[in-house]
Amino acid sequence: MNDLLLVIVASASPISELRGGIPLGIGLGFEPAFTYAVAVTTNILVYFPARLVLTGLYSKVLRHVPLFDRYLLRVRTTGKPRVDKYGLLGLALFVAVPLPITGAYTGTVLSWLLAMDWKRSFVGVAIGVMVAGCIVMALTLGVIVAVPLLAR
Repeated sequence: MNDLLLVIVASASPISELRGGIPLGIGLGFEPAFTYAVAVTTNILVYFPARLVLTGLYSKVLRHVPLFDRYLLRVRTTGKPRVDKYGLLGLALFVAVPLPITGAYTGTVLSWLLAMDWKRSFVGVAIGVMVAGCIVMALTLGVIVAVPLLAR
């Protein structure tokens, strides 16, 4: 049970998200389908607390933090053109790229910055997380298969 909790915490963490949760779960011996389901579900569900924190704390606390304002500018600069061009699909694609500063947290921030309807943006973030989960799972399983082959 402690191992499962580690996967959940890694998948909910704004630093690793499912990019850390999936390899961790596979490394701990969980079945790939189970690992995917836990990591993706956990990562999708961070949308709600993240959106609530942004809505409730930005005007009171976060707008006074220069580092957070720089982060917001970077998110808007990189994500807004995709959302402007492709709409909800653009948000999903932005979240789907499994690179730093493109996961569920940043997708939630981007949707909040662009004043997107929370229900629609949740769908976009969820689709993006599911696609990112598939990419990370494929990479994780590919690495596990490729390493022994390269060691020969």
